[in-house]
Amino acid sequence: MAILEARLGQELSDLVTQRGGVPLHAPALAELPDLDPALIGKLVASLETKPPKLAIFQTGVGTRALFAATDSLSLTEKLLSLLKGATVAARGPKPSGALRSRGVRVDRSAAEPFTTREVLDSVSDMDLHGARVVVQRYGTSNTELDQALAARGAEVIEIPTYRWSLPQDTRPTGPTLVRVYSALSGVGAVCSLMAGGTGCCSLLGACCPDAMCTPGPTCE
Repeated sequence: MAILEARLGQELSDLVTQRGGVPLHAPALAELPDLDPALIGKLVASLETKPPKLAIFQTGVGTRALFAATDSLSLTEKLLSLLKGATVAARGPKPSGALRSRGVRVDRSAAEPFTTREVLDSVSDMDLHGARVVVQRYGTSNTELDQALAARGAEVIEIPTYRWSLPQDTRPTGPTLVRVYSALSGVGAVCSLMAGGTGCCSLLGACCPDAMCTPGPTCE
């Protein structure tokens, strides 16, 4: 099983081994902090002037990073107060858990398989015309989500929390991709926990299209 995850790569490799599989750990993407404290401070001040009607949290790691930033700026209480007055939507159990650990009420939760489609479905009954909607960004902008909200008249404000990049050590990645592509490695499944691995997933998917393991629409 080829594992493209960097952050939880070792844990996933151990799990595959425990279940009798042979892991091939080839990190293709890494999550790097992308928080500008000054920008977060300005954002919170702006939201106090015009509070959001809806706040969408897409990932657990991004949600925790946002609160860590507001902690450092002593703005967490203000953020929590703003969220109390908004409808809070989460894209799955990870952001839901991160929010609840901070005492945030989760009003809407996306159904499985926790893609953008389910997020939009969870807030489909809301009138967003002229309303501010805060979106916690993951890795890169979720264009599909932003455009769908804007089409409903919302003012979309993204909060960048982390970005995707190549991992520090890319040496295992190239050889593993070549082995999989040439169908010499016997890989029967591909696991990527980050939706930004479009190119790698496309390449690997050509070799084992019947056994893709992904959490969202980008690598499907």
